[in-house]
Amino acid sequence: MNRRKRGALSRLLLGACAAASLGLVFLRAAPVAQSAPPPSPPAQDPNASCLRCHLRPEIAMTFPNGDALSLTFNEEAYRSSVHGDKLNCLDCHERNRRYPHPLPEVSGRREYSQAQYELCKRCHFKNYTLTLDSVHFEALSKGFTYAPLCTDCHTAHAATPIRESRTQIAQACSKCHEGIYEAYSSSIHGSALREENPDVPVCTTCHGVHNIPSATTASFRLDSLNLCAGCHADKELMDKYGISSNVLKTYLDDFHGKTVGFYQKEGTDVWPDQPVCSDCHGVHDIKAVDDPESRVIKENLLTTCRKCHPDATVNFPSAWLSHYEPSLDKATLVYLVKTYYRFLIPFMVGGLVLYIMVDLWRLARNR
Repeated sequence: MNRRKRGALSRLLLGACAAASLGLVFLRAAPVAQSAPPPSPPAQDPNASCLRCHLRPEIAMTFPNGDALSLTFNEEAYRSSVHGDKLNCLDCHERNRRYPHPLPEVSGRREYSQAQYELCKRCHFKNYTLTLDSVHFEALSKGFTYAPLCTDCHTAHAATPIRESRTQIAQACSKCHEGIYEAYSSSIHGSALREENPDVPVCTTCHGVHNIPSATTASFRLDSLNLCAGCHADKELMDKYGISSNVLKTYLDDFHGKTVGFYQKEGTDVWPDQPVCSDCHGVHDIKAVDDPESRVIKENLLTTCRKCHPDATVNFPSAWLSHYEPSLDKATLVYLVKTYYRFLIPFMVGGLVLYIMVDLWRLARNR
């Protein structure tokens, strides 16, 4: 083979090798492009099998006593509830995992709600435990059928964060306490709540949330001072509305508050006959002090005093200082007398001690 033929053969072999190498490159790259994971199929909605039936508008059940209960599920309300992205149907309705669902062994709709009552405690054990000390559970344990359950206040499927709307709290309570709700709505507190004022008390502010105590006990009556003082002794809060924050102090300094304050310190369960805040200002229908219907406005004050002092004369209310501390501007005479004794009493006690010491010194010197 001459030199020219060997050169052509070498170039042919090199070309073949280059083509083979390029082919290998393409053969190795192609699988990389095809190895990307296929798109995942949409996740199966764990509630899909439940919704297949419970979105139907006609689905319902009838209890042996004739009570009817719609079983149609409001998916939109549930999705926007506090549980919407946390719980699935079977998290609460676990006994319905089987199909056909086992029928509840109750005679009526209310009994069914009571049978489901303890479902909430699986997640809300602390709040459930608090309800056991409430006046509502006491009524339930005595057989009062319509004592409120969790779902009566929070609803079953549309529970919303209660802090988002304080108006809903009062409305939830009104389902059982309609008369009190109407009185509250007409009060200075209820009027401000309708304006979404965040500072006014709602039902749970004074009565608690889950461990609601009876409001007819001596301890609640004594604690009611602190309930009112929680807002009305808060200087920063009261300054916003131009209201004195010394109301509790002045009350405890006067002849009514001295006895009640003593009972508070002793922690007694004796019912105090002396008036507390709600006896003069009202309980749920509290009016502004300049409201014509206020119990403590000057024109109505005598009537208020006569609830405890039936023989009170027209001048009787004048003895009350209206929660003002005596000063040169308010109750001037009382302020001057108080100031006089503030200096007189230490002067007399100091003089008596000095007299005794001088007398003892004289006796010792003359011995």
